[in-house]
Amino acid sequence: MNRTSGQSTSIWTQTVEVPSEPVLAESTQADVCVIGAGIAGLTTAYLLTRQQKSVVVLDNKPVGGGQTGRTTAHIASALDDRYFEVEQLRGKEEAQLVAQSLIASIDQIEAIVTEEKIDCDFERLDGYLFNVPGEPEDILEQELAAAHRAGLTDVEQVRLPLDSFDPGPCLRFPRQAQFDPLKYLAGLVQAIEGAGGHIFTETHVTKIEGGSPARVETKTGLTVTADAVVVATNIPVNDRSGLFAKQASYQTYVIGARVPKGSIPKALYWDTLDPYHYVRLANVATPGKSGETDDLLIVGGEDHKTGQADDAMLRYTRLETWTRERFPMAKQIEFRWSGQVMEPIDGLPFIGRNPLDGANVYIATGDSGTGMTNGTIAGILISDLILGRDNPWQTLYDPARVTLGAATDFVQENLNVATQYLDWIKGGEDLSLAAIAPGTGVVVRRGLKKVAVYCDEQGALHERSAVCPHLHCIVAWNSGEKTWDCPCHGSRFDNQGQVINGPTTNDLASAE
Repeated sequence: MNRTSGQSTSIWTQTVEVPSEPVLAESTQADVCVIGAGIAGLTTAYLLTRQQKSVVVLDNKPVGGGQTGRTTAHIASALDDRYFEVEQLRGKEEAQLVAQSLIASIDQIEAIVTEEKIDCDFERLDGYLFNVPGEPEDILEQELAAAHRAGLTDVEQVRLPLDSFDPGPCLRFPRQAQFDPLKYLAGLVQAIEGAGGHIFTETHVTKIEGGSPARVETKTGLTVTADAVVVATNIPVNDRSGLFAKQASYQTYVIGARVPKGSIPKALYWDTLDPYHYVRLANVATPGKSGETDDLLIVGGEDHKTGQADDAMLRYTRLETWTRERFPMAKQIEFRWSGQVMEPIDGLPFIGRNPLDGANVYIATGDSGTGMTNGTIAGILISDLILGRDNPWQTLYDPARVTLGAATDFVQENLNVATQYLDWIKGGEDLSLAAIAPGTGVVVRRGLKKVAVYCDEQGALHERSAVCPHLHCIVAWNSGEKTWDCPCHGSRFDNQGQVINGPTTNDLASAE
C-alpha cells in the first residue's frame, strides 16, 4: 500500500515525480540504518555516504511522502519563536549558536545543490518579518536587538517591498533561501545511491534496539543490523524518555494561487502572529504554454493542535481572506494542503542521541515549522556524532536537555493532553451507522468501547478501535485529510486505521 500523510496534495507532490524505490526484500547490514526518507534522514544519509559509510534508508512511505512533501520550504535563519525568546530561555551564547547553525544549514544546502548539480529552483532571497495589529509594538525592536546580539548583524529595519499593503516597519533578514523540496530530495537520492547507499520505501519499521550491533525490525519480519541507527520520522517512533511530553504536534494549512508574474517581489514573508502566517512564491507551469511559468503565491498558517479541530475548510477560507486582503492580485485558489509540525517547548529541535536508549541510536524531531533548515542541521550534527567529530551544537540540541525557563509551557501543553482523555467519558456519537455519509468518519459509542468508523465512497463501512496504541487517547476524524488523528501526541492513521505518523508504530486495533 502506498501510504501518504493525507489526501491533499501540495504543489510539490502534484508536480514532481520522486524516484520510486523498492521494498526491503531481505535482511541486510550497514554501517548506519536511517529511518525516514525526508529532509533530515536523506541529508544524514548523504553526508555519511560522502564519508564512505554504508547506509540503508527505510521509510513506510515514498521518498518525501511524509512532512517534507508538505512543507512550504522556507530556508531561513529567522526564527518563528524569536531570538529574544531563545535568549531569555537559553542565554546569549546559545542564541548565537542557534544563528550559526541555521546559517551553516543554509550554506550546506547550497553547497549540496552546487556539488551535486541539483535542479531544484534553489535561490537566495530576503526574508521579511512584519508586525500585525494586536501584537506588542516593540516586538520588532526586541527581535532586531536580539538578532544582532546573536551575530546576525546584517538584519535591518526597513519597509516591505510591496505595493499591495504596508504594515509599517519590518525586519529584513538577508540571504535566506527557498527551493522545491521534492526536487532536492530526488537529487539527494541520486547522490546517495551513486555512492552505494540503499533506500527502501513502503517498508514499515516496528522495533528499534540499540546495541552492538543495533537492530531494526520491520513488519514483514526482515531486519537491518547496523553500527548506528538514526530515527528521522518527524515524531520519533522509538521515544523511551517521554520526549513526546516536551513537544506538541500541530496541523498547519497552506493555499496556493497564481498571481501575475512579477507582481510580488520574490522573498519570504512572515508576520508576528502566534500562530504566524508565512508567504513565498514558487514557479508553476503556465497552462497551454510549454516551457513557460507563472508565479504561484503560497500562503500558510491557521495552525491548531493535531486532532483537536476538524474544520479544514474554515481554516482554508480564513487563509484565503487573509491573502486577498493583502494580495488582491491573487487569482483562484488552485492548491490546498496541510502538514504537521512539532513544536518543542523551548523553541529548539531535539537532535542527537536518544535518551535512555543505546548510545548508537539517534533522533531528530521538533522542527518547529522550519523543517528544511532544522532537518539539515540534524544531518550535519548526527553525522558528526556518528563519525566521532566534535560539533559545537551538540549540547544546544541535546534531546535530554531540560530547559527550566520553559516549565510553564511544559505544564500547559501537558494539561492540554490530559484533558483529551475526557473523550473516554464523553467522546463518541450515539448514532446509526447508516447515518454516516460516504467519505466521512465518526467515532461511535458501542457499550464501553469507542469505535472509529469510516464509510468509503461506495458506502462500505470500515471499523477499527478508536484507541490510539501509543498512550490510549481516543482518535478524532480529520475530514480535510481523511485520517484518524490522535489529539494527545500526534499519531495519525489512514482511513483504514493503518499508521502513517508516529509516535506509535502500530495500526489501530480491530474494533473487536
